[in-house]
Amino acid sequence: MAKQPMLKFVTIGKEMPQKRSAEDRTDDFDEIYGEYAREKAAEQAARCSQCGVPYCQSHCPLHNNIPDWLKLTAEGRLQEAYELSQATNTFPEICGRICPQDRLCEGNCVIEQSGHGTVTIGSVEKYITDTAWEEGWVQPIRPAAERTESVGIIGAGPGGLAAADMLRRAGLQVTVYDRYDRSGGLMVYGIPGFKLEKDVVMRRNAQLEEGGVTFVMNCNVGEDITFDEIRKKHDFVVIATGVYKSRDLQAPGVGAGGIVRAIDYLTASNRVGFGDAVPEYASGELNAEGKRVVVIGGGDTAMDCVRTAVRQGAVSVKCLYRRDRANMPGSQREVANAEEEGVEFVWLSAPKGFTGDTVDGVMVQKMRLGAPDATGRQSPEIIEGADYVEEADLVIKALGFEPEDLPALWNCPELEVTRWGTIKADFRTHETQLPGVYAVGDIVRGASLVVWAIRDGREAAEAILEKVMAQGTSVAAE
Repeated sequence: MAKQPMLKFVTIGKEMPQKRSAEDRTDDFDEIYGEYAREKAAEQAARCSQCGVPYCQSHCPLHNNIPDWLKLTAEGRLQEAYELSQATNTFPEICGRICPQDRLCEGNCVIEQSGHGTVTIGSVEKYITDTAWEEGWVQPIRPAAERTESVGIIGAGPGGLAAADMLRRAGLQVTVYDRYDRSGGLMVYGIPGFKLEKDVVMRRNAQLEEGGVTFVMNCNVGEDITFDEIRKKHDFVVIATGVYKSRDLQAPGVGAGGIVRAIDYLTASNRVGFGDAVPEYASGELNAEGKRVVVIGGGDTAMDCVRTAVRQGAVSVKCLYRRDRANMPGSQREVANAEEEGVEFVWLSAPKGFTGDTVDGVMVQKMRLGAPDATGRQSPEIIEGADYVEEADLVIKALGFEPEDLPALWNCPELEVTRWGTIKADFRTHETQLPGVYAVGDIVRGASLVVWAIRDGREAAEAILEKVMAQGTSVAAE
């Protein structure tokens, strides 16, 4: 009888890929985790219990077939593992790096719940896809036949690119419009390199372009081309703009110099990483070097900002969050990484105002947690008389994002939005009330995860392909 390759969680402990020391990794923007060796990846994958009800799969937005590709990895069948992973996920090497697995698949792993330590799903996913690229298993996009139907996708983030990939593989003519000079959205200009090195994203961009996807970059819809023109030019339109309007503070002194938005700060840092000339960085406006930095917020964007500031050479980096550690929305793994790198978290603290024409301090009011709010989270309450001033030379506002007013910007009042400004779309097909117009990702959900945007993009592509097939064949002439 063949030896059982799985169920090793009783005898083998959880082991992540080697993480570079804090002293080493804060000198650069390279990813902090190494790769598994082949034997180590197989060993860790073999810890999977192959449980009858795989909660890892049900808690993955893409419902990736995790137990099966873990088993294939444990058996050394890496190419099959990659193909199974790619079948449900357009960008598994990206999700393996940036998904908050502690809140999704790994956080719901059965052996984690039983006290044995989760299977390191994200690290194995990253390993098998990186291996697939190295071994040449990632196949170019080659449609079996070209079709005449045309799709215009507005936004080159994960949702738009996932839709573009599926539609192009089916032979449709796909054009992606984006306001930036590089495709990838926040994967390129928002997420720092230490979480997602940019060549990983650019590699996928190149695959799409070589596969026949047309990219129209530096194109601001509503200015360079109208929404109506895009609709007339294409049979279908997918809106995948994301949400880029930063939430702001209403507090005395908020307009002072040295108080910046997280999106501007992170974009400048990532552009410098590409070798671009960034005047705001060179001048020090968006550069933390030699400064006392205070970041306001508790989400993943705030974690990206504090860890970027450390790498830029800040004198000190503090993160103000109005709730406690247990109630913060950001990944606990990211908090731990930030603390290792020297970031100080100031829990139960909120900004009341700012001092100096060019900021030199944050007026902080201390909080306590009171009764739960409508979401069930405890609402922060001000502790009277406990205010103090936190010295700062650079304040970064990481308070989240809201949708832009697309109906006004695009002169399309009939594009229906919710009271939050997000686009109304069918939750299965993602079609809006405008015929042939679909919407996916953050512009529908509000600020969310890359993996949810990928799911939406794939589902919208499936809905478009169903409609195309129902309309009959329309194959392009050779």
